[in-house]
Amino acid sequence: MQHKHKISVSSFAIVGLALAVPLPTAAADDRKQLAFDVVERNVQAMTDISDSLYYFGELGMQEFESSKLLKDTLQAAGFRVELGGAGMPTNVWAEWGSGRPKVAIVTEIDALPGGSQTPGEFSRKPLVKDAPGHMEGHNTHGGVASLAAFAVKQVMQRYAIPGTVAISFGPAEEQLGSRPFLVRAGSFKDVDAIIYLHIRDTLNTGFGIGNYAAISSYFTFHGKTAHGAVNPWDGKDAVDAVELMDIGFDKLREHLRPSYRAHRTITIGGIQPNIIPDKGQIWWFVRDASMPAAKETYDKLLKIAEGAALMTGTTWDVQYAASAWPQLVSRTIAEAIQNNVEAVRMPNWAAEEQQQASDFQKSAEKPVLGLRSNVTPLGGRPQATSSNDSGDVSWVVPAGSLNFPSAIPGVEAHEWHAAVFPTSSISHKGQVVGAKTLAASLVDLLTLPELLQKARAEFENESKKTPYFSLVPADAKPDVDLNRGEMEKYRAEMRKFYLNKTPRFN
Repeated sequence: MQHKHKISVSSFAIVGLALAVPLPTAAADDRKQLAFDVVERNVQAMTDISDSLYYFGELGMQEFESSKLLKDTLQAAGFRVELGGAGMPTNVWAEWGSGRPKVAIVTEIDALPGGSQTPGEFSRKPLVKDAPGHMEGHNTHGGVASLAAFAVKQVMQRYAIPGTVAISFGPAEEQLGSRPFLVRAGSFKDVDAIIYLHIRDTLNTGFGIGNYAAISSYFTFHGKTAHGAVNPWDGKDAVDAVELMDIGFDKLREHLRPSYRAHRTITIGGIQPNIIPDKGQIWWFVRDASMPAAKETYDKLLKIAEGAALMTGTTWDVQYAASAWPQLVSRTIAEAIQNNVEAVRMPNWAAEEQQQASDFQKSAEKPVLGLRSNVTPLGGRPQATSSNDSGDVSWVVPAGSLNFPSAIPGVEAHEWHAAVFPTSSISHKGQVVGAKTLAASLVDLLTLPELLQKARAEFENESKKTPYFSLVPADAKPDVDLNRGEMEKYRAEMRKFYLNKTPRFN
């Protein structure tokens, strides 16, 4: 188990970094030490949550077992918990306290298709063949976020700190499926700051623009059937329109910004060769470094669809699937989080854990790095080309970001190797330091008004450079049936592996 971390004022000094808020006082140290003590005595409950979520392995919008466990655990801990916000049955919003300041943890708990894997097994060995599973480690978010919020609740009660601490577990992050709807519903309208939480292989934060903007839509073409040999001239081929749209965009690629990304899959491609298909569908993702740039490319994609329909005599329609703004992460909040990163530090890995990680890296044909032992210095974030729908939240409220070290270095998410360690002692130790750092950072946001004021001023300045606009059509509703059929195929077999835990904090 991770040792308790005693904090001294000197531990908050970072060479070369001019802090914009006052240094913590002895009273602040006492508050954070209480949070750390609460985390220490609740490690088992935290890992029971995270490990249970691993075995649930639920896909986006189908996180029913996961959301129920979180609701039951947090309600027992004194939180008010609402399921179903913004029209999504598995959306979880929990809070304790009242009034302002109000700070929120923003994260997710969904798994990935085909990710089922036996924990600790270095070879490919699904628990249930072809079933979903946690091959990004989102299961760890549930325990870390819940325990950090509970620790902050205990601190607020002991020291009579006013305000509210909240947690938002948004469904279907992997499909960018929920946060734009939560923003549209006003879930964050009275929130003063958020911290976005995610698993990584190190304990770190950062600032600047992170991730890419993304727009996801289904393009469906409608034609007329005919016999492919007898009277093909009477048909209007909808799959031809799909192919022409695909080719048309390929011809456009040369003329797009170097930063763009666009990729697609054909979801309806006909029935059999001798039937002229009257329906064809292609699913597109368009991305770029900013949402205005992504929208510019997307508008050109609409014109290409129109041209494909004209060439084939078909009609077409487009259905919004998802969208995500890049994350706008506050330097002010990052500096405060970094103070706590430096105070908590990385876990004290056992020699056996280092060896296990190295053996696994070798087995997975990755660089043999072992586990990281040093925290990452604060710096601007390099912009990733992946997307996360939490970005929308960061354009309506000041946002920080915290990564915690529960993954194996060099092992990328979204492939089965990443499902081997999320329930291991390595993951559990990383969760402990993640919960401590998150709790301490939330205490700072609740107790340092200068920090919130500076973060708000910074946010107002940065967000004005690219004013936020929603990509969600006015009549769009969350796709609550997303992944339903896939989960129904496997849930009965997956249920055999459930841990049936009842975690309780104290």
